[in-house]
Amino acid sequence: MPKIIIIGGGIAGLAAAVHLKAGAKAHGKTVEVLVLEKNTRTGGKILTERVNDLLLEGGPDSFLPEKVWTVNLARHLGLDKELLPSNDEFKGTFIYSQNELHPLPEGVMLMVPTMFMPLAKSKLITWPGKLRMGMELFVPRRKTREDESLASFVTRRLGRECLEKIAEPLVAGIHTSNPDNMSVLSTFPRFVDMELKSRSLVLGMIAAMKNRPLATLSGPPPKPGAPRMTYFMSFKNGMDTLSRACTEFIGPHSLRLNAAVKALEPKSSGYLVHLNDGARLEADHVMIAAPAYDAAEMIKGFDSNLAGQLNRIEWSSSATVSILFRREDVTVPLRGFGFIVPRVEGRRINAATYSSIKWSHRSPDDSVMIRVFVGGGHHEELVHDLDDPAMIKMVLEELDVVLGLKAEAKFAKVYRWFRGMPKYTVGHLDRMTVLDRTLASYPDIHLIGCSYKGIGIGDCVHQAQVASERILQG
Repeated sequence: MPKIIIIGGGIAGLAAAVHLKAGAKAHGKTVEVLVLEKNTRTGGKILTERVNDLLLEGGPDSFLPEKVWTVNLARHLGLDKELLPSNDEFKGTFIYSQNELHPLPEGVMLMVPTMFMPLAKSKLITWPGKLRMGMELFVPRRKTREDESLASFVTRRLGRECLEKIAEPLVAGIHTSNPDNMSVLSTFPRFVDMELKSRSLVLGMIAAMKNRPLATLSGPPPKPGAPRMTYFMSFKNGMDTLSRACTEFIGPHSLRLNAAVKALEPKSSGYLVHLNDGARLEADHVMIAAPAYDAAEMIKGFDSNLAGQLNRIEWSSSATVSILFRREDVTVPLRGFGFIVPRVEGRRINAATYSSIKWSHRSPDDSVMIRVFVGGGHHEELVHDLDDPAMIKMVLEELDVVLGLKAEAKFAKVYRWFRGMPKYTVGHLDRMTVLDRTLASYPDIHLIGCSYKGIGIGDCVHQAQVASERILQG
């Protein structure tokens, strides 16, 4: 009976354990699975806290059902009726520019305009900027699928103003990274393919929208009574519904908390896993679902070259600040789901989500909860330099500038994520190819998680399932 040790109890490690256990049964096999988590809880960056009648998300507050692996995992765990759609009657994205909040023009898909009149009427982009975006139809396509920075790609196709006012703030909210060195091939390969295939992003996006199938989700159909799918989905009792269900599925005998791994040691067959407390565990396969820099520490004792490759992945730090206000004190309009702030505006926050408007079951009806994002793409030093009271004070000052909101906070909570998000810089795919070649010498080590081939929850679940299936079929 093969023994598989999974290092890291975030969503990648938990999804791997679920798939290994369920997959072994489906394959008629028996495996022994043990998840080692260095902290006192599972979930990683999925962190839901309940404070009295508030539900706070310290990490991601949603997932994209378009990446079907998360939906399929939730359904496998029997969470159909726990899924929570966003309140789309309020949906909309606003961009802060020139001391005003402007709605993202209708028909702009991430950064690509697909409708003329809404863009023409928008005050967000100047007329020279609008004309430059329209000229995208006539910009010649590149002949190769060579990597370049997102800033270079957007400027080349749609112009500098589109980059600064639309692409950069939207992307910073997703990747907490700087578009000046962000790999377009690693983060938005779909746009590169559109340029090569359709010559124009505008034409390619319009064609994609016309040809979009009515059903975009695969996998098992939803059960009767399951909620509708919106672009963003969450869970009624918070995102940790998913991680807790994974933990319950794998069972307490397959999980060890407070179990930090110090090093891996190759044996003639399999590996010894050395824990910080001096314990040693044997494994036939090791899945490392920890950040790349932690994986490098575990591996450097027997392959410094591989460790060096892992350490080439750069990281950013960010923070979220959840603030509660009395509804009667919020005298300014809160339109849409929230707003984003371009870097060129020189503000100290990146974005804000009106949590209690976007989602049900987050705060009492007589209050409003706003979640603000700091660091990542710009002003990352604030995450390190400001203590909690100073961080909250700064965020309240910024909400006053952007929204005109002068209300007193009833409650506030800061969550910090030091080195929490990998930066897929230019050349990331090439580095992953080299990493895969090096890993081929160690077929019983499997690297999964956001460090490598996708940062979202769905990407992590997918990587976990692919690696697990490789073990089961081996």
